[in-house]
Amino acid sequence: MQIDKAIILAAGPSSRLSPLTNQLPKCLLSLGKNTILSHILDTLKNEGVENIAMVVGHMREKIMESYPELTYYINSDFRKNNILKSLFYAEEFMDGGFIVSYSDIVYSAEMVERLQEADGDIVVVVDTDWRERYKGRTDHPTDEAELVVLNERGHIERISKFLNPDAAYGEFIGLVKFTPRGSRILIQNYHRVHENKWCGFTGRFHDASSIEVAYLTDMIQELIDRYYPVQMVEVHKDWVEIDTLQDLEYARKHFNLDGCL
Repeated sequence: MQIDKAIILAAGPSSRLSPLTNQLPKCLLSLGKNTILSHILDTLKNEGVENIAMVVGHMREKIMESYPELTYYINSDFRKNNILKSLFYAEEFMDGGFIVSYSDIVYSAEMVERLQEADGDIVVVVDTDWRERYKGRTDHPTDEAELVVLNERGHIERISKFLNPDAAYGEFIGLVKFTPRGSRILIQNYHRVHENKWCGFTGRFHDASSIEVAYLTDMIQELIDRYYPVQMVEVHKDWVEIDTLQDLEYARKHFNLDGCL
């Protein structure tokens, strides 16, 4: 199913890229002739994703001034919450299905094309060649990767930052598709765990100390645990995450417009 909407998450302060992010939000750092964000937007639009929203917080004025054509949702409490909460500032935009993209990843158009074509109401993109990228990546070691473990039937069983890398099938790259039905499942279950005291999430929520500081992967794990099918698109490199100064140097050295790496 073709999805024409995307939500890009860009609220956090990106302190690990300091001092560069003392003056600019991470997504406005340069990568080649354009910004990281421009590469993301061009890739999405080239694959028919024309209706794009961003959740912003840190230095939001600079992003909004640079890209006035986008729809914006402001996470004014970004220092106290995390990715999942940030996503739901854009809840009204989710109707009809959408793609979620982290704002610090650059990926190929082919990857978005395959995601669009993939069956399933909730589809995550997983890099199965992830280990190669972590060789020499000392500022962002494997124990910080959002990893995926499969069950004996080849379905996703766990998705988490706290998994044994030796048991991991791949790394979740920060790109997800929700069809209209998938969007309804996400919204219904988010409000169930966030607002219903009988759900038992008054404290920890999967890997997070609370739902307020949960990652998107915590919510995906909740859906898996409740037996909602979460499918995956397997990719092999062809993307780059920019989380540290070391990552930025790597991306600037290896990035090319034809396919990321």
